Amino acid sequence: MKFTLSWLKDHLDTSASLEEILRALNDIGLEVEGVENPAEKLDGFRVAKVLTAAPHPQADKLQVLSVDAGDGPLQVVCGAPNARAGLVGVFGLPGATVPANGMVLRVAAIRGVESNGMMCSTRELELGEDHEGIIELPADAPIGTRFADYAQLDDPVIEVSVTPNRQDCMGVRGIARDLAAKGLGTLRPLDDIIGQLPAIDAQGAGPDVRTDDVDGCPAFYARAVRGVRNGASPEWLQRRLKAIGQKPISALVDITNFVMIGLGRPLHVYDMARLDGGLVARKAKAGEQVLALNGKTYTLAEGMTVIADASAVHDIGGIMGGEHSGAQESTTDVLIECAYFTPESIARTGQALSLTSDARQRFERGVDPAFLDEGLDIATRLVLALCGGTPTQATRAGTPPAEPRVIEGYRPDMVDALAGMTVRAERQQAILAALGFTVEAGASWRITIPTWRRDIHGTADIVEEAVRIEGLDNVPSVPLPRTPGVARPTATPLQLIERRARRAAAARGLNEAINWSFISESEAAPFGGGDWTLANPISEDMKVMRPTLLAGLLSAARRNADRGASSIRLFEIGRRYFRADDGSSDEKLTLGILMAGEKSPRGWQGGKARPFDAFDIKAEVIALLAAAGAPAGRLQMMGEAGDAYHPGQSGTLRLGPKNVLAAYGVLHPRLARAFDLDGTVVAAEIQLDAIPVPKKSSFMRTAYAPPALQAVTRDFAFLVPADLEADALVRAVRGADKNAIVDARLFDLFAGQGVPEGQKSLAVEVTLQPGEKSFTDEELKAIADRVVAAATKQGATLRG
Repeated sequence: MKFTLSWLKDHLDTSASLEEILRALNDIGLEVEGVENPAEKLDGFRVAKVLTAAPHPQADKLQVLSVDAGDGPLQVVCGAPNARAGLVGVFGLPGATVPANGMVLRVAAIRGVESNGMMCSTRELELGEDHEGIIELPADAPIGTRFADYAQLDDPVIEVSVTPNRQDCMGVRGIARDLAAKGLGTLRPLDDIIGQLPAIDAQGAGPDVRTDDVDGCPAFYARAVRGVRNGASPEWLQRRLKAIGQKPISALVDITNFVMIGLGRPLHVYDMARLDGGLVARKAKAGEQVLALNGKTYTLAEGMTVIADASAVHDIGGIMGGEHSGAQESTTDVLIECAYFTPESIARTGQALSLTSDARQRFERGVDPAFLDEGLDIATRLVLALCGGTPTQATRAGTPPAEPRVIEGYRPDMVDALAGMTVRAERQQAILAALGFTVEAGASWRITIPTWRRDIHGTADIVEEAVRIEGLDNVPSVPLPRTPGVARPTATPLQLIERRARRAAAARGLNEAINWSFISESEAAPFGGGDWTLANPISEDMKVMRPTLLAGLLSAARRNADRGASSIRLFEIGRRYFRADDGSSDEKLTLGILMAGEKSPRGWQGGKARPFDAFDIKAEVIALLAAAGAPAGRLQMMGEAGDAYHPGQSGTLRLGPKNVLAAYGVLHPRLARAFDLDGTVVAAEIQLDAIPVPKKSSFMRTAYAPPALQAVTRDFAFLVPADLEADALVRAVRGADKNAIVDARLFDLFAGQGVPEGQKSLAVEVTLQPGEKSFTDEELKAIADRVVAAATKQGATLRG
């Protein structure tokens, strides 16, 4: 929401400085996002008169001017076609910065002739688009005056962020009301502001309007003004609209924008010559179309609220008018619409059409339903003042929802109880009165809510108003009581798992990435599209709740690769979003890993750079699972990881057939190409919430007791079917004697000469740990026999 300081002071009688106003705005919850004074960037520009104009000796299209900017004649080279003796314009002194391009003016020679500044065009000063010639001011403009002062541009523009619940502050008057309640002045009566406007002398019956959609448009008020003269709006109105970024269009249109921004009341004007009879607010029919004022054609869905005549739709109700019936320069008879549209209906229509506007921003928050008559009258009086004409009576169709709402049972001590802050009852009553509330004080208060405060519902909201205006800085800082002794840990078991996994990933050289929980539809498509698509996303790139962390990691990897990273090692801990069987949201806490590029660079020992492979990512997954507390020794490798991975180069780690802890492998080349990544990309996702939580967790590690005797290793080589997973054999060997065998690992794989067709050779190293005494030969043979027997059950045969 933008407004100028002078606009604010039209409604707020105050002597406060700009700094005091800005500080107060922040204090009352209207965060100041920026302040810009147009006069500051025009500081080096003066009103100047061209004394003489002569041809440039070295250039046909240039002239040498003698310019008086208040300090005597200066020689200036100028190429504007309208430069001539006697012209009064705007002159940039040496040292001034041209707003349009940032160029600093200096004394310089142009084609051999010294130039001491520049005569400026409208575009160069960012005051318009005209660049055909230099600015021409009236002949009586005071020479030497700062141009910003002459043009009344010394008027700071303030931009504040208005939260969705503060619909009353979507107009300058609402902001002025809040500042008055804060104590920065008094709110000027509206009659004082519009008192100079012509009175309405209504002639004849009002226009034919009605509402057939009482849900979407409960009230439709209108008045016709005949015999108007539409043209450019006066300079003061154009200057005010331009200052806040609005483009002046015509007097009629500018009036509606002026009322909307100043008073928070959107309006629309129709050219009655382009209407087929009266207007009706109704629900759209499926497939109806309207060419809106933004030049785009919108196809309407059944149920959307529209304003139409007997022939066509002329307005997407409360959002944007139609181009066909908008006010034109030739317009002589206008119909002024002042309607109330239901916020929920406006929001649904705007979202469905992906159409936003200043009117929609106000209507979907909720405009004042009691301001229809007054808003219509103010707009009419402005039309009479700027465009002339004869007004009709007002037509009032429907009833706005303006019934007073009341809060019973409020007590002033609730501020202390809810906010921990003491505000005197008299001060609370004064604050509420200044904000427009009506207070009937007693043992408990009866408070009538103003019609423009749709956000107020109960006593807690009244407390918030008192605290907001009194100042959150005045809430005392009170330390929370602390229980004596050592604080008990508050982290949940899952939070502890997350902490351990994060620390372990960072310790292993992975870099943490933090991505949005939303991704684009194109990013979600390779992973099945996702179960949840947002109806009103922040942007099209953030439309789907991510079903995987890999999409964000792949995008991050691409950005790193584009910036020259040769070895990319990323991890992220976050949630993935699914739809449960009952239709509810199912979120899974996940650790995602992605590695791409070079695992090791080229070197004089290793030769070429080595890429990552499936075994690298598997090693990372097993290490992180172990660090997070998963029983790494009992992990089972089963099957492929899914369509996102390269066939035959992926797997899953589980605790039993159904409890999947991780999926890992080489990503499918098609997926890597979709994210513009070259070479091999390996990735994994670990489901942290699937890791078993120990019954009793402790921050302390168990004491380490080294074994008294040295471990013994034995190697076994087996012939196994070619399709047998090595993991199955290793787990079978490890479980052959749980007392003696402490570890088993695969150290060789061979297939070829000497190995029967359809088989492969797997060599396993078994580590045996003696207890109180060393193993005897008989014990070692018995253990070996159990190992062979366990392997045989997997279809293995001991090699001779």
